[in-house]
Amino acid sequence: MALRNILTVGEPALNKLCRPYTEFGPRLHELLDDMRETLIQADGVGLAAPQVGVLRRAVLVIETNHAEDEEDLFLELINPEIIASEGEQTGEEGCLSLPGECGIVTRPMVVTVRAQDRNGNPFEYTGEGLTARCFCHELDHLDGVLYPERAERMLTQEEMMEYADEIGEEA
Repeated sequence: MALRNILTVGEPALNKLCRPYTEFGPRLHELLDDMRETLIQADGVGLAAPQVGVLRRAVLVIETNHAEDEEDLFLELINPEIIASEGEQTGEEGCLSLPGECGIVTRPMVVTVRAQDRNGNPFEYTGEGLTARCFCHELDHLDGVLYPERAERMLTQEEMMEYADEIGEEA
């Protein structure tokens, strides 16, 4: 496994449509393993292949709805598509490819995706709250869409500091 460089806004790969995977072999497995290590190192909750310069439909999302003493569940989504969504949540959203920025984005509260695993086996998974938000955010990356395009507004540095203080008090 190796850390990959996370591309930042302005890199052309972040605005391109990604191609689906048709071969599920060692190259894909290496990419997924590298993305996992990169995501852990970056302290994020989701990462899409184009963020590391690979224009393929692969996403990694950490399931956020579990007890604190449980190990993180890394969801590997190959060729994912949203097949159902319900509800609505509006909140702060950031991105590893836009460091130091945050915006207010409305997303569904519950999202079901259909995808393939690293071996090509199809499955469905339903995420709620932050996991649902991550599904939408990361799948947007596969279509070359960055969250500011969906944001109602971007937050100022002062607003981001106030939000960070609020989160710190809740912990």
